[in-house]
Amino acid sequence: MKLNDIRDNEGARHRKMRIGRGIGSGKGKTGGRGQKGQKARSGVAIKGFEGGQMPLHMRLPKRGFNNPFGKDYAEVNLGMVQKFIDAKKLDASKDIDHAALQAAGLARGGKDGVRLLGKGELKAKAKFIVAGASKGAIDAVEKAGGSVEVLAPKKADAKADAK
Repeated sequence: MKLNDIRDNEGARHRKMRIGRGIGSGKGKTGGRGQKGQKARSGVAIKGFEGGQMPLHMRLPKRGFNNPFGKDYAEVNLGMVQKFIDAKKLDASKDIDHAALQAAGLARGGKDGVRLLGKGELKAKAKFIVAGASKGAIDAVEKAGGSVEVLAPKKADAKADAK
């Protein structure tokens, strides 16, 4: 086989349909757009438009509230931390922070850091460096002989500081 013998498999490439090129082409005259109407013209954008009637997305009641200033924390329970320490996926002798929890696969997401919650039981002595912790979680960690360091929240932007 030579380079000049290489070809695509039969039927692997289709010729582009050239629409509006006469009745013999099979896509002539109206070019597959039917007859008349808004969709037969160019420059049509109708997504969600209902001919002047109030569209469905505006008729339905809206529920809830999406806080634009809300924080995104990865929530981690002490019971799961203990489970990962027992499975040797986390090292209790080192500081346990967001990076360590992510590397172990315990903290997913949480662009604003980790929040430690008190569900479950912690037996290992460990030092946690987290963005937030519940009162129960702090008590449980200190009871096990460890410590919790809660980081100061990050500044949103320079404009907020100026005001």
